[in-house]
Amino acid sequence: MTSHVSAPDGVTVRLTVGSPDRMRELGRRLAKLLRAGDLVMLNGELGAGKTTLTRGLGEGLGVRGAVTSPTFVIARVHPSLGDGPPLVHVDAYRLGGGLDEMEDLDLDVSLPDSVIVVEWGEGKVEELTDDRLNVVIHRAVGDTTDEVRHVTVTGLGKRWASVELGALSA
Repeated sequence: MTSHVSAPDGVTVRLTVGSPDRMRELGRRLAKLLRAGDLVMLNGELGAGKTTLTRGLGEGLGVRGAVTSPTFVIARVHPSLGDGPPLVHVDAYRLGGGLDEMEDLDLDVSLPDSVIVVEWGEGKVEELTDDRLNVVIHRAVGDTTDEVRHVTVTGLGKRWASVELGALSA
């Protein structure tokens, strides 16, 4: 199921994802839309599928190394195996402050040449650029084995104004 919504600050697509494999596939499709200089913010509950989506992004971008959660190292760089941009995967979960606390990561320096994906980035990295992709993953909480996720993808800024996010539902 997919729906498209035009918002004053961007275009939003809503998707229903039925399994971790489908989440990974969504990441591979999303990778086709990304280029160097893109910032992707991932938000959702613990276990929602943020790292699974990023794993698919890494596969789609053709980067080196297994994409795993960078929770304890904060950030991991995955160089491209071809001529594409590297993937910088950041987990901001343990960082309390805004961009100031993340300054040591030099994300502003990496951004023009990389695709930067920040898990738990809301309220922390928006200052990097007006052009970003905001991905929110909702899952059932509590004692459940429900694999269904509801994913909302919003493209913000001029960069995303002309990108057809509907391609994600293919």
